[in-house]
Amino acid sequence: MGRRTIGPTRLAVTELGFGASGIGNLGVAVSDDLAAETVRAAWDIGIRHFDTAPHYGLGLSERRLGAALAGLPRREFVLSTKVGRLIRPNPSATGAGDAGGFSVPDDFTRVWDFSADGVRRSLAESLERLGMDRIDIVYLHDPDDAIDQAIAEAIPALVALRDERVVSAIGVGMNQWNAPLRFVRETDIDVVMLAGRWTLLDRSGEPLLNECLERGVGVVAAAPFNSGILARRWPSGDASYDYGSVPRGVLDRARALASVCESAGTTLPTAALQYPLRHPAAASVVVGLRTPEEVTLASASLAQPISDEVWQRLG
Repeated sequence: MGRRTIGPTRLAVTELGFGASGIGNLGVAVSDDLAAETVRAAWDIGIRHFDTAPHYGLGLSERRLGAALAGLPRREFVLSTKVGRLIRPNPSATGAGDAGGFSVPDDFTRVWDFSADGVRRSLAESLERLGMDRIDIVYLHDPDDAIDQAIAEAIPALVALRDERVVSAIGVGMNQWNAPLRFVRETDIDVVMLAGRWTLLDRSGEPLLNECLERGVGVVAAAPFNSGILARRWPSGDASYDYGSVPRGVLDRARALASVCESAGTTLPTAALQYPLRHPAAASVVVGLRTPEEVTLASASLAQPISDEVWQRLG
């Protein structure tokens, strides 16, 4: 599997990255055994880039990913997690499911914290859950409502951790492109994780990628299927788009792309998976994977040739 370097760093990530939200029970619960089998399948197929976050399953994703990676050669893979949400005991636990979209008990809750101390505590707690002595990339996770604080407090804390070689690279991970553009222009980050805004269907993040390319900042493209609408050969009306219902106009555009793919002998998911890597700023596309079968399919899709003529027709 091909590798690309993250921005100005020496970190070489595989073009296909393992998104660990699925093994954190995003939407649907999976067993510990299935989670471990999925990570092992990813390793066996050549994936060496793994991304998680405390938010995913209230720490479950980090614990499962760390356990599955234990014993594997640490120098061979790049591991990323995120800061900005501290996981704390839930004083109002009801025994019902987590309200954050993960199929886990609500024994814990998320506490937003983009202070310097919050960043350090979050990283220390992630290391403990992962059972690791270091994390390669740390992202600020969704600081949409705390941009100024994140720039003034969280980023300097991450820069200090990078200077101390506690982490190798720092960045921001968001579902929008305008705020990350501020981070790229105003701070010394190495990488942006952009979710859903640089996809075959939604290309609104192109100004951000162009700026990253100009400034030497790496990009990791996440959520290439826009939470589901591009994951099937033919998008259905009940498909998910950015974790909600799909607007009619978006559905029509997705189906037009699917028709081009079908006539060209490929599939919409295959083109969707490959598209983000066509920009020279992009180092990796991170996909949420929850079963070994999904791992195999994603790897095969990334390897399938798509001609320049087809890409031109896809726009």
